[in-house]
Amino acid sequence: MTDPEQRPDPDALLASLPRQRGRLKLFFGAAPGVGKTYAMLAEAQEKRAQGLDVVIGWVDTHGRADTEAMLANLEVLSRKALEHGGKQRAAFDLDAVLARHPALVVVDELPHSNAPGSRHPKRWQDVEELLAAGIDVYSAMNVQHLDSLNDVVSRVTGVEVGETVPDHVFDQADEVRLVDLPPDDLLQRLAAGKVYLPEVAERAASNFFRKGNLIALRELALRRMADRVDGQMRAQRDVHRRVPVSGANLGLLLLIDAASGARAVRQCLRLARALGAPWHAVWPDNGQHSREQRAAALAALSQAAEQGATTLVLSGLDSALQLADYARRHDLSLLVLGNAHRQQALQKALLQRAPELNLLLLGGQLSRAPRWRMPSLHGHWQGSLPTIVLCSAITVLALPLRGVLDATNLVMFYLLGVMWAAVRYGRGPAALAAVLSVGLFDFFFVKPFLSFAVSDVQYLITFVVMLIVGLVLGQLVARARLSAAQARAREAHTRTLYEMARELGSALLPEQVGEVTARFLQASVSGQISLWLPENDDGPLQPQADDTLAAADSAIVRWCFDHTEPAGQGTHTLPTSPLLYLPLKAPMRTRGVLVIGLPDATLLADPDNRRLCEAVAALAAQTLERLHYIEVAQQTLLSMESERLRHSLLAALSHDLRTPLTALSGNAETLALALQRAQRPEAAQAQLLLTQSQRTTRLVTNLLEMARLQAGGVTLRQDWLPADEVLGGAIAALGATLAAHPLQLDIAPQCPLLYGDPMLLERLLVNLLENATKYSPPGSAIRVSAAPENGYIVLRVADSGQGLPPGDPARLFDAFSRGERESAIAGVGLGLAICRTIADVHHARLEAANLPAGGACFTLSLPLHSPPPLDFDPENLP
Repeated sequence: MTDPEQRPDPDALLASLPRQRGRLKLFFGAAPGVGKTYAMLAEAQEKRAQGLDVVIGWVDTHGRADTEAMLANLEVLSRKALEHGGKQRAAFDLDAVLARHPALVVVDELPHSNAPGSRHPKRWQDVEELLAAGIDVYSAMNVQHLDSLNDVVSRVTGVEVGETVPDHVFDQADEVRLVDLPPDDLLQRLAAGKVYLPEVAERAASNFFRKGNLIALRELALRRMADRVDGQMRAQRDVHRRVPVSGANLGLLLLIDAASGARAVRQCLRLARALGAPWHAVWPDNGQHSREQRAAALAALSQAAEQGATTLVLSGLDSALQLADYARRHDLSLLVLGNAHRQQALQKALLQRAPELNLLLLGGQLSRAPRWRMPSLHGHWQGSLPTIVLCSAITVLALPLRGVLDATNLVMFYLLGVMWAAVRYGRGPAALAAVLSVGLFDFFFVKPFLSFAVSDVQYLITFVVMLIVGLVLGQLVARARLSAAQARAREAHTRTLYEMARELGSALLPEQVGEVTARFLQASVSGQISLWLPENDDGPLQPQADDTLAAADSAIVRWCFDHTEPAGQGTHTLPTSPLLYLPLKAPMRTRGVLVIGLPDATLLADPDNRRLCEAVAALAAQTLERLHYIEVAQQTLLSMESERLRHSLLAALSHDLRTPLTALSGNAETLALALQRAQRPEAAQAQLLLTQSQRTTRLVTNLLEMARLQAGGVTLRQDWLPADEVLGGAIAALGATLAAHPLQLDIAPQCPLLYGDPMLLERLLVNLLENATKYSPPGSAIRVSAAPENGYIVLRVADSGQGLPPGDPARLFDAFSRGERESAIAGVGLGLAICRTIADVHHARLEAANLPAGGACFTLSLPLHSPPPLDFDPENLP
């Protein structure tokens, strides 16, 4: 049995294991004042009493005495002061918690918005980083802060809640505890001043804290908890059942509309969760939207992506065809429409093009009719002035032909002008050209001239047809122009990625990767980059020398590299930064950080531009990883070739030296014995000559052995060997080398027989003993022991020297490796390498360690085998 005192502490072993991710426990309530913070602190006190390391990162007691009392004996971290607008604001100190790294941190008010200048705009994002660092978190929130229920709460209570938390944070929490209180009890607490101060409580009771509101909020909270429990039950049932999913797929496709995008996203999220189905969100960009509508639609797409939807911007003229193709390509059977009353034409087109697609019309308030605004000369109407000049020029040029050509033929000149305006400037100037053309034609070319009066009624038909043809022609040409522009933009992005991948395929240096990446991003989105690469695996990140972007923040670069998440502009981490930081994530590891600066911050709002930047970063990361492994392969080949040449040279030299050294050792031994018998004073020099010749012989023998072992010429001749005979042979082989060191032998009684090659095991022990004599002071003892332990026969050689050098002891067993680079001790660093090779071919373990009392100990663990039965005749026994 193992000694209980030597058994490791299980808690210590568990504590030493790396934490992959912390656990999040949410205290969930229907409204403020139900006791979430009190319950959270009470449980934190229980964890502290159990010996857990608990700290308070952020808690607001709102002046409640009972809640403040729960903070007793808990470590409260100080808050960080941030300056904004000339005022100091207290903020949650995320870096202090990460540096302190407790087992559990309490961070109240999960939906809270951080002060400007914080790393993350929202506190739930701070909690995500704490969880990623392996820290458990307690936090609290109310049902009105769930993003998917935000619009429902607004309709029920009439109060717009600005701070929300994505539903995936709630769904992925490891534990959610519902803190419930009946509405009447909550109203009593409010009246008693236990929720807000008296002046605030009176105003809250007449608005948010009405009994009807509290009942509705309580129902929402209970339903949300029921949905969570139901989802856990179904997931557990699916795990135990292990039934393959059927082929039928129910997927949702949400059509984003600028007027109802955010509301439709929330409703579709609730529907997808209830159905347990995947959902996608798309926005068809046909070029007819204003800048405000485009910004609202892209914001709704971004919100859908945060909630887990697959998003895409569809470009083209036929929205129905695009939606049908997208639904078929992704196997989505349910199309969700938000502003249904504004999309009746689209519904009819979808019924014709995709009759198998189910349509779901979301309810909601009708949007107000937009106010008429004076069209500006920007956007769609840019180019109006050149269009007016063009129509006037056509009129001037056609006036001399008024009596030569028929009036209907003169209409063709104006239609050419409408077409040119549509091609050159778009649909706004084209419509303007059509109206002006009709007016000018009537004023100058229809009798009576210089008047808008019409003498012949048939010209009214000409006017109407001319106006309709001009408007339709202008719109068709403008739409074709827009579609061609969008196709050119997509083709330009694709061509950029293709050409960049081709050039990166020939890159041989990281500097070339940075140069190619900078050139293509500059050509595609006019962006500047800074490529930051680590000096080594764990070293600091440094920008490349030829970077064109000098405003990158090294702290943000380090955070992006360590967390492998994007930061900066357009992200949840430091979104106020003017730059975008993308980690270069390769298949094996993160290779660096790509910092991108764009001239227009709105460019990243377009998903196409964002995907282009991410694709460029992915190409750069894969190229850097390819360069890394090319360098590794080259170094490995060079090392292998150098090792082969070195062993060939050593084998040749040692073979040629062995014969003269054998003669030298024999003659030196004969000379030393003769001088000793004659008692000549030269006997000491002769003995020294003998000792050095024997050491050189052993060195040459080691060189030959290493060359033979490296060449694979090891043939084991295993036999059963007594431990004392193997040790005795090694001691005898060293001879006078051990004279200056007392030898202490400790061989266990009834020690089992060793099973191995006697010559190789003797060589291993000779090298270990010689190594002990080299690194031990004269007169110090060398201890040799042999005993069975846990299925092995363990042989130990311990000395009383200075011990092993700092670092990994395993590197001492590498060929030509020594404890000190410059040492007066003779040797080339092959003895221990040969020992390890011999141990490997015997399937044994060879380890080195420092002794507590000083010195080094080398341990050889040979597998314990059962000896064969002895074949003898009992009658021959005495």
